[in-house]
Amino acid sequence: MPLLDIEEIRQLRIRYAHCLDSADFEGLEQVFTADAVVAVTTGEMVGLPAIKAGLAEAYRLYDRDGRKHYPFVHAITNHEVSVTGSEATGRCYLIDFETASKPDPAPLLLLGIYADKYRRVSGAWRIAATRLDVVWGG
Repeated sequence: MPLLDIEEIRQLRIRYAHCLDSADFEGLEQVFTADAVVAVTTGEMVGLPAIKAGLAEAYRLYDRDGRKHYPFVHAITNHEVSVTGSEATGRCYLIDFETASKPDPAPLLLLGIYADKYRRVSGAWRIAATRLDVVWGG
């Protein structure tokens, strides 16, 4: 049923944000396909091992206070999803806040738009490809 698929996909994008913000890199296995492609500000990562390593490195870079807890918070909004069978596409806004100490006290890191491709794998939706277009900051 399309509405249930759409909601599952929206929850998938939110799960990604929670995994990244809390350093749950093993949880990314429940978010991405094994061959997923992630294109973000630091470059392109291909395949789940590269995605885990790349995002873990970004987490380490932003955890300047060494708290190992939420050096940034990703707010996902305005999620639009279109489902066609076992594939789907989507776009959503990203408001990325930085929580670690820095010279500039403003918490806003960047504003962006994710463009996603989703694929159903073994009955569950996963992100097969995502591209972050930064529209402010970064």
